[in-house]
Amino acid sequence: MTRTEGTVRRFRPERIEGWQRFGDHAIRLGPVVEAHEGGPLSAYFARFAQGERAPLPAPYSEVWVVLRGAVSIHGQGATFTAGPGELLHVPEHSPGEVWAEQDTEMACVSVPAH
Repeated sequence: MTRTEGTVRRFRPERIEGWQRFGDHAIRLGPVVEAHEGGPLSAYFARFAQGERAPLPAPYSEVWVVLRGAVSIHGQGATFTAGPGELLHVPEHSPGEVWAEQDTEMACVSVPAH
């Protein structure tokens, strides 16, 4: 897909085809805006099964909006938990781990695109 200047698009998790598995985890990623489109960011939906954990250090900054469920971020001597309607900012190279307190679905935006 090429970049569509000035075109507004709407995405719903239930309409995503081809959810991708994240390693051996019970985590699924549903990309909706990807780097190959030529834009400055990526966007995707993420689904975590309750109890799933994943390392945080990523070479990009992210914003996560919890749509349902709850996740905790453990790192730098603190724990932050977010539930539906809450937003988490995860700066690039943040040490720690994300943990799904419940079955969780999030909308995620990454900068730069990857």
